[in-house]
Amino acid sequence: MNKFLRQYDLFNKKDIDFSENNLLQDIFIDKKIIMKWQEQIINHQSTIFKSGYKDVIQSSLFESSLEEINEFFNPVELTPLPLSFWRWPKSMHEGPAVYFVMDQMIDSDENIILYVGETISAEKRWKGEHDCKKYLSSYSDSLQKANVSSKLNIRFWLDVPFNTKERRKLEQKLIQAWLPPFNKETRGIWSTPFTSQIN
Repeated sequence: MNKFLRQYDLFNKKDIDFSENNLLQDIFIDKKIIMKWQEQIINHQSTIFKSGYKDVIQSSLFESSLEEINEFFNPVELTPLPLSFWRWPKSMHEGPAVYFVMDQMIDSDENIILYVGETISAEKRWKGEHDCKKYLSSYSDSLQKANVSSKLNIRFWLDVPFNTKERRKLEQKLIQAWLPPFNKETRGIWSTPFTSQIN
């Protein structure tokens, strides 16, 4: 079944403004639908934000074996940067990282992790093409049309394995825990409408 149609099965046609001339670019998602979608993600993620995410498996920087970290980890404690951080003349972060693209709900101060990624080079990863950038653009456009406030940011966790294979294992554990809606592994869980608008 076409991915676009499958993801929009959850919505009533009256909630979405379909344009026959330009179906993908002229979609309007009703404010109530957006807020319900956000609320579902907040309901899942808020308990992890409150208690912190522990027992993350991480490799030692000096050994190839995996060791368990007993301390709590909460992405909210990482420094938020604007999504345009890569245009700054001086890099804030360099080297291997796991990064979190987040949105803060202005009215409630709740946070949503929209995407979790990993990189060998934090200062370069966001410069080029990235599917998540397209989803964020679609998400921002939809929120703006529906008059929903948004505070998008990106946060880098630098205390991660240098080894790419181990860093990707860590990334997958975080994706499985937080279920961010713009990661390909979890898009179907939330029936993410913003990813359906991308060709």
